[in-house]
Amino acid sequence: MKSGLKSEVFEKFVKISSGIMNPLTSDWRNKGGRIMGYTCSFVPEELFIAAGMLPFRIRGTGSRNSDMADDYFESANICSMIRHTFNNVLTGEYDFIDGAVIGGGCDGNRHILDNWLKSPVKTPFLDRIFIPHASNELAAEYFLNQLSGLKVRMEEHFGVTITNEKLWDAIKLCNEIRDFQREIYTLRISDNPPITGAETISVIVAGSSMPKEEYRDDLKVLLSELQSVKVSEKKYQARVMIVGPGHDDSSMCDIVEDLGGLVVNDLTCFGGKVIFGSIKEDGPDPLKAIADYQVLTRPFCPKNLGAHPLINKEVFDKIKEFKVDGVMGQIFLCCDTWGGEIYILNKELREAGIPMLRIEREYTADSTGQLRTRVQAFIETISGGAL
Repeated sequence: MKSGLKSEVFEKFVKISSGIMNPLTSDWRNKGGRIMGYTCSFVPEELFIAAGMLPFRIRGTGSRNSDMADDYFESANICSMIRHTFNNVLTGEYDFIDGAVIGGGCDGNRHILDNWLKSPVKTPFLDRIFIPHASNELAAEYFLNQLSGLKVRMEEHFGVTITNEKLWDAIKLCNEIRDFQREIYTLRISDNPPITGAETISVIVAGSSMPKEEYRDDLKVLLSELQSVKVSEKKYQARVMIVGPGHDDSSMCDIVEDLGGLVVNDLTCFGGKVIFGSIKEDGPDPLKAIADYQVLTRPFCPKNLGAHPLINKEVFDKIKEFKVDGVMGQIFLCCDTWGGEIYILNKELREAGIPMLRIEREYTADSTGQLRTRVQAFIETISGGAL
């Protein structure tokens, strides 16, 4: 199912999100601009923007297999999202970046850096920041120290000065972007949203791989276009929310929406978690404002101590706000942290009378066979089987 949206800006986002290198990134590079790759949404883009760099989130888009990466990882124990992402590094998809910062969150993500350093890929700057496994003031202070150290190492390596003024400007820019992204999400509360779940993914993912000022301006245009769209016909059977890792491609949304569902919200690493809340734009230290936002404000990953109540609250709040009929818990094979979280969430949702379908899959989703059959049965169950 597609919304029928006619928009040059939206088509631009689709093209950018469907691959790795894109014309805007290439143009940035050709003009002498530096590009910093990163993994994990808890690695703050604001720091790279303040250094005059284009942040580019490293992902596995376009990967057909993980054969090369499997030689570095114990493939039976590492989720396929990590392996496909690193496979793109090994095949040269990210040769255009000047550096990469790996978010040391889950073990699989952390080992991307270990294997990158051992590989023949010689990226000029490679670094890591460790994501705290708790959400409290002490953890925020620890993360602030991580960011301060990274800032110094970037300044020394790239010969730049990251001033407080530049950081505050970057914070304001990213806050504006999150505001526009949330407004687009809010449009999906409508009984007949002007944009589908699959289309929304293209919009969000594009923002992680193009110049931020241009992305902000394009978002403003798209939002205006969407607000003027009048959708009078209901084209779906059930409203679905997706919870879990990844979500940097539209494969699961495509399956749901091809079979009569509509994905109206998500809590995923490339979706709802990215656009959550804002960084405080006041105070003496912009790095502290960033650290506090990442550690104390955002819903943490399930690997973190005390994360479940925050995840639970966000899921239940969004179910009510977006009139969700059923939840799909998506897990990549061998992702133990999300596996445990989805198990607990499934129990609590069912106790509340909210249907949930647990999907455990590889990073590259198969759009045929058993997966489609299970999704179709779930949609028919929660919708009563008729439009």
